[in-house]
Amino acid sequence: MDSVTVVILAAGLGTRMRSRRAKVLHRAGGLTLIEHVVNTAAALTPEENIVIVVGHQAEQVRAALAHRRVRFVEQTEQKGTGHAVMLCKTAIDPSGVVAILYGDCPLLSVATLRSLIDKQRDSDASATLITTTLDDPTGYGRIILDDYGFVRSIVEQKAANPEQLEVHVINSGMYCFRADLLRRHIGEIRPDNPAREYYLTDIVEILNRAGHKVAPLEIADSTELLGINTRIELAAADRIFRDRKTGELMLSGVTIEKPETVTIDAQVEIGMDTVVQPFARILGNTRIGEDCTVGACSVIDNCVIADRVAIAPFTMAAHSRIDADASIGPFARLRLDNEVGAGAHIGNFVELKKTRMGPGAKANHLAYLGDSEIGEKSNIGAGTITCNYDGANKHQTNIGRGAFIGSNSTLVAPIEIGDRAYIAAGSVITDPVPADALALGRSRQVNKEGWAKRRKARP
Repeated sequence: MDSVTVVILAAGLGTRMRSRRAKVLHRAGGLTLIEHVVNTAAALTPEENIVIVVGHQAEQVRAALAHRRVRFVEQTEQKGTGHAVMLCKTAIDPSGVVAILYGDCPLLSVATLRSLIDKQRDSDASATLITTTLDDPTGYGRIILDDYGFVRSIVEQKAANPEQLEVHVINSGMYCFRADLLRRHIGEIRPDNPAREYYLTDIVEILNRAGHKVAPLEIADSTELLGINTRIELAAADRIFRDRKTGELMLSGVTIEKPETVTIDAQVEIGMDTVVQPFARILGNTRIGEDCTVGACSVIDNCVIADRVAIAPFTMAAHSRIDADASIGPFARLRLDNEVGAGAHIGNFVELKKTRMGPGAKANHLAYLGDSEIGEKSNIGAGTITCNYDGANKHQTNIGRGAFIGSNSTLVAPIEIGDRAYIAAGSVITDPVPADALALGRSRQVNKEGWAKRRKARP
């Protein structure tokens, strides 16, 4: 098949966003706007065939896509959309087709882009452009068709006469061209307008004058064409992405209670029969298995969660792995780089950081476990703290299999506690504890008879 080049225009300032950040780097649905557009293009062509025109904050845009194999062209002067495409002329394979997309229009679906490319390939037209019909087309360029249904011209709002203003079919700005004809004619665009810019819309009349037809592709869902120019439009796009994602997951067998309240990022994967309760946030590249529960108001960020895991409400977990049949929360926090083994229990107000909980291990109440290795089926009592920081460096705590750590214990790292060892409640442990030993690290209790009565009797 003919090659497909996709040019994504992403050089604009985005002044209406009122932001120091380039518009295409703002986020909706869990990704930057430019990432959404690249993902759509990459579903239909190799990443090497995607050319991104950068300008404002070019280095930041390049950095955001550094993990992709896309190519970049820099538009150092903002001279319009036609000028941006001119700069890509040598990057376009003349033997195929080229689609023109925008980095601030992230909602275009793969299905629509595929329809655009297929229609262009299957026709003898020089180009195909996406159109839609709006009840209120104010502000948009109008599509003027000839008697045969082809596009004769695109008339901008300011230049339209009263008859043309009655047209409700608008231009999306998204095109697919025969690459050889685009390369041949793109240089004919002239900056004959008050802004002295090169407008890509002029290519339609140029192609018509050269005897080539331009075909429309009308789509019913105009939300796919939403461009992001303000924070209000950014929020609207985010809502659409969230609705799409929850709909996709529910159709695949996930129960989402009150889906209008949850936030699930585009890249998230969730298995069948998992239940997501209201106001949960599931972010990043999180993968959740089957038959899990994600409790209300929980925040799960870039985690890998196996089957049958129960996450109780108000739990926070980030960059952690949770194995099958474990239970977490409520009000637990897995802060960074944790591994929770199969069947392990992390209870309320327990915080983990760079800790591995072995299979069946338990920390059910009020504990801080940092930089720790906790063996299979060990029990961590309420109030236990691993003192992992000495003011300059972090140190490791290793607890063996089947150990019992009494409530309110303080384990001063670096420390080793052997298999099946017991730590008495209230102990401060600073030395290694052998396997099967009992360690007590507290002062002996002293009772002073009558002391309280005498104190109260003082004047």
